Formats: sequence, C-alpha cells, structure tokens
Amino acid sequence: MPNIKSAKKRVEIGKVRNARNKADKSELKTVLKKFDAAVAGGNREEAESAYKVAVKTVDKAAAKGLIHKNNAAHKKSSIDAKFSAVR
Repeated sequence: MPNIKSAKKRVEIGKVRNARNKADKSELKTVLKKFDAAVAGGNREEAESAYKVAVKTVDKAAAKGLIHKNNAAHKKSSIDAKFSAVR
C-alpha cells in the first residue's frame, strides 16, 4: 500500500477504472453473444438489429481503448460474414 497521498489517490482511481473497463468488456461480450444467438436463430430482422448494436459496441470499445483497432476490425469483419450468411 502506498504511503504518499497522491499515490493512494492513484490506487483508488485505478480501482474505479478497472471496474469500468471490466464492465465495458463484459457488455461487449454479451452483445456479441446476443448477435451470435440471433444469427443462429435465423431471423433476419432480429439479426439485423443485433448486428447494428454489435457493430456500434465494437466501435465504442475501440474508441475507448478497450480493444485494439485491428481487433475491432477483425470482430466487425467476422460479424459481417456471419450476418451475410443469414437469409
């Protein structure tokens, strides 16, 4: 545990940010799972709405620095391919 006041503050800030990042990553995974479930269901309208939410969430995660921009591009490409397969 740090002894200096500013270092103690940084520890607390780190805890808050860690919790926020963890929640945001969990949300990203949840949205991607919902998209996969919609695609597996085969319903085009449901898959389309899930697709829009998934792409938006991936873009936000990349903008926040939760995932690397290339990782975001890879995820979006995968989402596009799955969505195109739905008839």
